[in-house]
Parts: sequence; C-alpha cells; structure tokens
Amino acid sequence: QVQLVESGGGLVQAGGSLRLSCAGSGRTFSTQGMGWFRQAPGKEREFVAAIRWSGGSQYYRDSVKGRFTISGDNPKNTVYLQMNNLKPEDTAVYYCAAKGRRTIVWDRDYEYDFWGQGTQVSVSS
Repeated sequence: QVQLVESGGGLVQAGGSLRLSCAGSGRTFSTQGMGWFRQAPGKEREFVAAIRWSGGSQYYRDSVKGRFTISGDNPKNTVYLQMNNLKPEDTAVYYCAAKGRRTIVWDRDYEYDFWGQGTQVSVSS
C-alpha cells in the first residue's frame, strides 16, 4: 500500500504565503517525479506544478509561474510547493501525486499513479 499525505494548507490573506508538503509512505515505489494538482468548487481538477527527478525539470501552469515553486526529495518521495503572493483564485483543495510511468506528459492527472487525500487552501481578498 502506498500513501501520500499532504500538509500545510490553511487560510491566508491575498498576498500571503503557504508551503505545502507531501510525504510518501508504505511500500517502496519508484517514481519519475511528483506533482501538485488542485480542484476548486464546481471546477475540474487542474495541474499546478510538477518536478521530474531526473535532471530536476520543473513544470508550472502559467497562472502560478513566478509565484509558486516546487521542490522535492526523490529517495523519500517527498514534494513541496512554496506558494507566494497568493490570490483568491488559488483557493482550492490541493492534491499531491506521484508519477511512476515514463512519459513526457506531466500536466495530465491520468499520468499519475498515486494520490494524496488533499489539503484545503483558502485565500481571502
């Protein structure tokens, strides 16, 4: 059994910062990288950021570039998301995910094999 557990969500005012963490546990599993997705009420889940262990490439959705930074620790299957200058439109449940398959697609949720339970991020105006 593989488990991903997120932490670090909360309520913050616009312009503030939060740091999300996600730690993997359970049976040993090999991943190509990890990512973050989010889902706002009434909307579909969307890609936020991902990191590829090999080479350290990072991928971001346009609306968070320059504000969010993803980092991680491969051996521990741990990933972080530093979120600065938060906006009300960033309000959502944030999910971390681990990608085991070797593909070049990083921004589609179906490419990821394991998921956390989600952590709420709320940004007030």
